[in-house]
Amino acid sequence: MNKPIRSGCPINLTLETLGDRWSLIVIRDIMFGNRRHYRDLLNNSEECIASNILADRLRKLVRAGLLSISPDPAHKQKTVYSLTEPAIQLVPLLVQMGAWGRRFTPATQELSIRAQLLEEGGPEMWGAFMAELRSLHLGAASPERSVIRELTDAYLVALAS
Repeated sequence: MNKPIRSGCPINLTLETLGDRWSLIVIRDIMFGNRRHYRDLLNNSEECIASNILADRLRKLVRAGLLSISPDPAHKQKTVYSLTEPAIQLVPLLVQMGAWGRRFTPATQELSIRAQLLEEGGPEMWGAFMAELRSLHLGAASPERSVIRELTDAYLVALAS
């Protein structure tokens, strides 16, 4: 059942879809950490999301059309969560949020390095990242450039520093 909307304002509607504390964290973990299973999302969240909240947000994000679910072919009792195209289109928004957070919050270097690289890489890098996400989550052709590898390598270097 669809609930009535309070306002047709696109900012309001975006906030109603994504504005709680956990929805973007779940999307971030799937997008940047390639965490695709419930248990992986639960056990590897930097923010230690509670199991009931994670289950609720996953259901909400699937209903909102930002995630899709499918059975895991390697394990019949597991579900795989995938980003949909609308979620992949959040990359520029998440880049801008990361850039703002780097400037105005006490973010750590190791957790900021990916945001820094994406900000510095600009729309060309965002497009390459989105193409790679489409390959991983939507079955599109694999791009030549692996932005995920670049971001992961930079994170590991920052972590070791």
